[in-house]
Amino acid sequence: MRRRTALTAGALVLTASALGAGPATPAAAVAAACSGVESDFNGDGIRDTAIADPEATVGTVPRAGKVHIVYGGDKGALELSQETAGIPGGAERDDQYGFALAVYDADADGCADLAVGAPYEDISTNADAGMVHIVYGSAAGLNGGKAAKEHIQGATTTLGGAAEAGDWLGYALTAGRTAAGSPFLVVGVPGESVLDPAVEDAGGFYYIHGTGQTVAGLISQDTETGGAIPGSAEPDDRFGASVASSPHHFAVGTPGEALGTVPFAGGAAVLSHTLVSGSPKPLFGLGQDQDIVDGAEEAGDGFATSLAMVPYRPAGATTTNESLLAVGVPGEDLSTTVDAGAVQVFRVTAAGTLAKHAWIDQNTADVEQASDAGDFFGQRLAAVNTAPGSTSSGTNTRLAIGVPGEESAEEHQEKGGVHIVPLVGATGASDAWIDPGWGIPGEPAPVQLAGMSLAGSTAGLYVGMPYGPAVDHGVHLFPWGTANGGAPTKTFKPGWDGIPAGDTAFGAAVR
Repeated sequence: MRRRTALTAGALVLTASALGAGPATPAAAVAAACSGVESDFNGDGIRDTAIADPEATVGTVPRAGKVHIVYGGDKGALELSQETAGIPGGAERDDQYGFALAVYDADADGCADLAVGAPYEDISTNADAGMVHIVYGSAAGLNGGKAAKEHIQGATTTLGGAAEAGDWLGYALTAGRTAAGSPFLVVGVPGESVLDPAVEDAGGFYYIHGTGQTVAGLISQDTETGGAIPGSAEPDDRFGASVASSPHHFAVGTPGEALGTVPFAGGAAVLSHTLVSGSPKPLFGLGQDQDIVDGAEEAGDGFATSLAMVPYRPAGATTTNESLLAVGVPGEDLSTTVDAGAVQVFRVTAAGTLAKHAWIDQNTADVEQASDAGDFFGQRLAAVNTAPGSTSSGTNTRLAIGVPGEESAEEHQEKGGVHIVPLVGATGASDAWIDPGWGIPGEPAPVQLAGMSLAGSTAGLYVGMPYGPAVDHGVHLFPWGTANGGAPTKTFKPGWDGIPAGDTAFGAAVR
């Protein structure tokens, strides 16, 4: 079976030792109705947190994966796996349930729901075909009301098509509500083979929308429905390996895209939530062979290995109908500094046009740290707009950039770190840097890969630490305006807040 194959030529390969996981803890008392508050699974008006350990052992099954739900207000915790009552399927070796997570109100009942990706789920005899579950929130808590919904490929399934070995359905997820108020979920399928004869690992995505979860069908770079998707299906493109969205637009990354004869240069497609013939409308493609994109296409750049998108209101505008799109290029070479990495930010207008907004790297004026070979700056991204109804500024529109290859000393190789920058205004005007032992709790150590797990919300920036010494595994919530080396306001760890002790890769995904 294909597992943990690098999606770009410069991608990091991660490992973690297997440790046991403790028993589930039932949820405590919950509210009587749903609140509509962001990420509130039990309707009590307080934000809850979902933390995955996709490499966790379930029972005696290694790397089956599980997700921990921590209810806000000290109301207990819940453990979800494929052995949990109401969750379809069963725990199998290497499923990695929880590899990707997304939170949105899928049924518009006011309680947040959780989308869980398990891209290495075997469907029948098709190894690593992949699967996505929608686990519903309710006044009785997550998974306390109606049964979870399963999305898999197959002739009689919700998605149709055919499950194939190595499709990796659910490798990447993004979800939310469109400007018109319709819930949506974008599901990446980067290992999908398309066309006949098959183009291996060309990739694609599913767009699932409305409270009825209508499926727009598999959309690949060979799809014409709703308009032509930029690019063409080629082997190892991995279209759908990264996804990001705002209420107005969404983006799908193709980090393995070859530009001309340059392999793994990378690219992305940007689409509107507007449906044409039942499918989202493609707007444009992005790649470093275009004049509007800075840098030059180079082998292993991995353009769009990561994506982040937020709503944007420029100065003078009276409505918020644009988006800012951040694109990670972790394999970017800066002069002679190989794989230093960079991030480029674009403005997507209401008319569906594109404009340059910013270029960010660790050589940018006044920014913290400095570019070094193998930093992989931009391997992961997370962004937020805390005031989407107001003019966007460097205070309310922020971006977190994962730098998992960063090292501060020879004995702490690939310790990693996180760079937090404004999305509006000069990058160095209000940026901050945190890493293990400097803001991120714990002691610096080799291969902690800080910055490999990031999530953004109005509550703050979540930084997961699933690798390195087990004692330092955890998830830390930082204010978006944190200073250099600033401390988190909340920490989640195995053995705390009702979370069972013991983990393998606790915090590999968080929402």
